[in-house]
Amino acid sequence: MNGGVAARIGEVVVGQAGTGEGPVVILRDSSTVTSGVEVQQKLISAAIAFGNILRRTYGPKGLDKMMYKSNGEVAITNDGAKIVSELMIKHPAAKAFVSLGEAHEEAAGDGVTGCILFAAELMQEAGRLLSRGLHPLVLIEGYAKALEIAIANINQNVICFDRENNEQMTNVAITALGGKFISNSGSKIANLISQSIQQTTFIEDGVINCSSERVILAKSRAGDLSESRLIRGVVIDKKVELAHGPRSIADASILLLTSALGIKKTTRDAEIEITSPDQLVAFLESEEELIESKASAIVALGVNALFCQEEVDNRILHKLVNRGIFVISGIDANEMQNIASASAAKLIDDIQDCEISDLGFAGNIEVLRKENNGEISEHIYINQCNNAKLVTIEVGGAGGAATEEVLRSIHDALRACQEATAGELISIGGGFSHTQAALEVRKSSELESGRERLAMEAFARALEVIPRTLAINSGGDALDKILELRSHIKNGNLSGIDASGDVSDVSSILEPTKSLIHALGSATETTATLLRIDQVISARGD
Repeated sequence: MNGGVAARIGEVVVGQAGTGEGPVVILRDSSTVTSGVEVQQKLISAAIAFGNILRRTYGPKGLDKMMYKSNGEVAITNDGAKIVSELMIKHPAAKAFVSLGEAHEEAAGDGVTGCILFAAELMQEAGRLLSRGLHPLVLIEGYAKALEIAIANINQNVICFDRENNEQMTNVAITALGGKFISNSGSKIANLISQSIQQTTFIEDGVINCSSERVILAKSRAGDLSESRLIRGVVIDKKVELAHGPRSIADASILLLTSALGIKKTTRDAEIEITSPDQLVAFLESEEELIESKASAIVALGVNALFCQEEVDNRILHKLVNRGIFVISGIDANEMQNIASASAAKLIDDIQDCEISDLGFAGNIEVLRKENNGEISEHIYINQCNNAKLVTIEVGGAGGAATEEVLRSIHDALRACQEATAGELISIGGGFSHTQAALEVRKSSELESGRERLAMEAFARALEVIPRTLAINSGGDALDKILELRSHIKNGNLSGIDASGDVSDVSSILEPTKSLIHALGSATETTATLLRIDQVISARGD
């Protein structure tokens, strides 16, 4: 090539500058580049479309989505986190919203739909301002100022949360369960959630230790949702080995043994030569004495319930059962740990090292037989444990897709109660906190002389997407309800959009302040990230 040097790397051609060889090609022919306002409008359109997917599911009157998966499975849900996780997303802006939903689910456990709706509304408001010539960075700066004002307003109006106040805890759970098809049994389920969180929360080194992971959700596979109950302990799906053994133990003293219970076998093969009947009798008696000593050691401790992770020698098993001791062997290591957390028993490796203080307690152990679709199974209920650090909510129902949705809803409510308990702060829901923050942002924007004021006003309008969506999904007129709600709040009322879509007192609709603030912050951050993009380069050409 005369007068210049060129190198081909894949589909990329680099020509020497100043040689007059024509344009330099650095992308494949299939690649496309979108720049300027056009790319921002595409991102905004994708964000709005994503928000519209979830919009009708929000609130106590939200509708469900049916998702037909590629493998033929059908899922029906209105849980934002579930919908986001199941969608097969293609557009990069929509993928950013998926990441937003997953991050909020990880941080707060509930409120994914509201978080995404707010982010979509911020993008829509941004689109209007960008089309009027507002610079993206000015818009981002205005959003940041408005967010700071909104969070400050929310923090000024928080309510101190009392974890021992059952009414407060139950109201937080009911709010999180709103819109789920638990409605008929919502109050009972919320009360079970409240009791379970209160039971498993404790103070450690002056810090509140609360975790929804200490509440196990189990399927009853019988009855209906109204028959759900709280087990102050655990439920094990395990069959009792000896039919004549005890099937119910009151005031159980529990021993948890992680090793096998029997006579240890030698690691080498050995032969014992017996020359007389007396030697054989002595040998058998010696073995019998060893077995008896192990059984007697357990009885001497006052144990009446033994759970063993490994096998129990049949001879020891029969001796213990004949003395009225409840024995279960071959238990999973995780289940052993759960029993220990519930009963306060210590995991013991060798029976010789066990002391009475190592035993746990349960007010009742019971074996129940259940029939489901013609199959009979046995479940061991370890219940009424004192100061249990782990409990179980047994959810009634047949165990199908509907039960799975109920379990997911309960899990979200447990996370909401956990965040309220750990943070010790709650805020009023029903659109009250969002509208009050919007009024404060709008008031503060009037003091701004620059273009950031336009962005702050847009932020305030975006905040009102929450009460507006609640009103629309309840069949009300959004404009009328928003105007009425603003008036009520300015007059000092704790008003919001209730389950009927009316403006009324919503002081009993409570949500964790941490979840609310995280939703606003993460949504604003995601929006700012997308608004900074001025060029999209696609290797696929789409």
